[in-house]
Formats: sequence, C-alpha cells, structure tokens
Amino acid sequence: MSAGLHPLAPHHMPAFISGPHEGDPLYVITTVMLLTAVIGIGVLFFTLHSLPERMGHKKLQFEVVAVLGLLSLFTHIHAFWVAGLLLALIDLPDFTTPLKRMASALEKLSGIEPPPETTPDEDGHDQVSPASTTTKKPPVEPLPRPALTTVTASRDA
Repeated sequence: MSAGLHPLAPHHMPAFISGPHEGDPLYVITTVMLLTAVIGIGVLFFTLHSLPERMGHKKLQFEVVAVLGLLSLFTHIHAFWVAGLLLALIDLPDFTTPLKRMASALEKLSGIEPPPETTPDEDGHDQVSPASTTTKKPPVEPLPRPALTTVTASRDA
C-alpha cells in the first residue's frame, strides 16, 4: 500500500481541517465562545432576576419582594417575579408614623407614661435610644373634666 493521496482528493486542505494527531483550533474556539455565551446569559438572567430586590425601598417591602423573587426562581412561575417588580415600583405609604403619633397623643391625654423610643441597630434588633433615656419628662396631668349639670324641664301648663 502506498501512503500517497488519492488522485481525486484535493491537494490543498482548508485551514480549519487539522491533520491527524493535531489539535482542532475551530473546536477550541467554538467551545470557548459557547462557554462565554452561557456564562454571560446566566449573569444577565440573574442580574435581571434580582432587579426588583434592588429596587425595594423599605425593609418590609424589600423582604416581600425578595420572597417573591425566590418563589419565582424556584417554581418558574413568572407571575411572582412580575408581582415583585410591580411591588418594588410602587412606593408604599407610611402608615405607622401617623398611628404612632396618634397613640402618643392619646397617651399624653390619658396621663400614661409612653414607652421609651427604640431604634433598630445593624442586626435589626430594637435598642433604646440614648436620647429617650436621658430626658425624662414629668407625667402630664390629665385635663379636669367639667361638671355635668342636669337641666330639668318643668311642665307648667
């Protein structure tokens, strides 16, 4: 047997065809491009998926949006992600401040000593603020009630 080429075979091979026992540069380039594309799409997916969590304004709102994001990630139900995005876009009104002010006003009117003010620390635990412990106000006396008088109507007829 001779090791020569067949007479009908082309004498010039293209550059992307490698010889025997040589590396395949086209395979290596395709593998690197495919891995780069898969990793890039994964990073884009997770960045887009965490978008509502980065938009959450307040602590409670952030926690609800984060739970909705995790639910959508693990269940593949996209409605949870859309709900989290809509919740993150809406700025929820502050209901607690007016209620706290009303409660403190009622405590002043009734003469009850209000509890010390607390502020959350880095871990989220409430701590008594130093300003509330140093300045103690005397208890407020409740307002006197006016005496009730009864009016009787006489029937003079």
